[in-house]
Amino acid sequence: MVQDYIKKKIRDGEWPVGSKLPPQRELASTLGVNRSTIISALDELKAQGLIEGRMGSSIKVVQNIWQVLTTSTPHWNDYVQWSLHPSNDSTVKKINHAETDADFLHLSKGEIGSELHPAKELSNAFMTVGRNISYAGYGDGRGNLSLRKALSNHLGSRGVPASPDSILIVSGSLQALQLISLGVLQPESTVFLEQPSYIYSLHIFRSAGMKLKGIPVDDKGMNTDHLRQQTLSSSKSILYTNPTFHNPTGTVMSLERRKDILKVCEAYQLPVIEDDIYQDLWFEEPPPTLKSLDKQGHVLYVGSFSKTIDPGLRIGWMVGPEDVVQRLADIRMQMDYGTSMTSQTVAEHMLTSGLYDSHMHRTREKLLKKRNYLLQLLNTHFRNEAHWKVPKGGFFIWVNFHQPVNTKYLFAEAYKQNILINPGTIYKGTTGRCIRLSYAYPTYEQMEKGIEVLKKIIKSMKIS
Repeated sequence: MVQDYIKKKIRDGEWPVGSKLPPQRELASTLGVNRSTIISALDELKAQGLIEGRMGSSIKVVQNIWQVLTTSTPHWNDYVQWSLHPSNDSTVKKINHAETDADFLHLSKGEIGSELHPAKELSNAFMTVGRNISYAGYGDGRGNLSLRKALSNHLGSRGVPASPDSILIVSGSLQALQLISLGVLQPESTVFLEQPSYIYSLHIFRSAGMKLKGIPVDDKGMNTDHLRQQTLSSSKSILYTNPTFHNPTGTVMSLERRKDILKVCEAYQLPVIEDDIYQDLWFEEPPPTLKSLDKQGHVLYVGSFSKTIDPGLRIGWMVGPEDVVQRLADIRMQMDYGTSMTSQTVAEHMLTSGLYDSHMHRTREKLLKKRNYLLQLLNTHFRNEAHWKVPKGGFFIWVNFHQPVNTKYLFAEAYKQNILINPGTIYKGTTGRCIRLSYAYPTYEQMEKGIEVLKKIIKSMKIS
């Protein structure tokens, strides 16, 4: 059965010559067999000359006997090597691969867990939408007008001025960043951003030919003194910032620093992308957004329901000048004709019915308790080995070990025990002393187990 499965993948062109086979563990799980059966099948396929490689490392397809007997096909691996979009590093790939694996304990995941998920509210919204559904068509790329009006009211209540015509609905905040990189920035522009930043673990800007320049973060947010020392070009630069419950450090940029950021950007005519996807997840209300302080139209404001409702809803937005919105909507129409109209209608109902606000009130209460529990666990197990700041909202605690810790090794050893963490190295600009932990996704029991496992691994690292 195993051999037939692999041969079919090769024969059908799904695993062309040069492709790496999935890990033995994944194959065993997919096919419902034990690893010894997988190893025997791989040995036989090696003997047949179809694959090669050592057990425990990557095994590749080296021959497709069906292609040899018929006509040649493109060397797809040569094509993808030249793709404009670079591959993730190996750690990020492993994290992404295990994100949906229920066998893993996800100790760093940037999503709300099942006990925070608004299942009843979403069910209510889908039932209401379902009773009134009608043909919607593709739309005009900007998003459903009734949703944009609802968002305009929602953002306005939070101090963000946004008329419906200045709002673009997107399929998550990352699509907004992709559209900005395609429709606003010139090739080889410089994107200034916090260092560390989760954007370093992605390739949204770099795949569009942009250069990333990190600006250090302190306890008040992005360091504006360092920003002033950069070569800031009004036509070839943009500032990206996540000032509220920053990912991964959890930092909240102070009001004074926000005003200073805007002052620098106004002086150099430097546009700003404000990523504010954690805005509603506060325990202590944060300072006003950059967008609400912006009187010159410098800020493109990005938000999403992925962190508060469900990433599967795929609803995000960008607020900006109307001509920018129209430009990006035009690009959007060339890409995918817009976000699902059903998802948009559900999001609109959540906003206008009051379901969203009531859900967020409960979520903040539950999230605060989970934050406090993780802090208690850290104090119990790591108070002598590490330090951290108490987050005022968001999902994450940024743990800094006092002594150098090989966080790549920590990640690998935890991974072997089905514990998934985000080492600080994937965010760049950090030492090997940091890891990002989440109190949003794991249960209380999982947090306790995960921290105990990390404690044992770090203890064994010291002994060895």
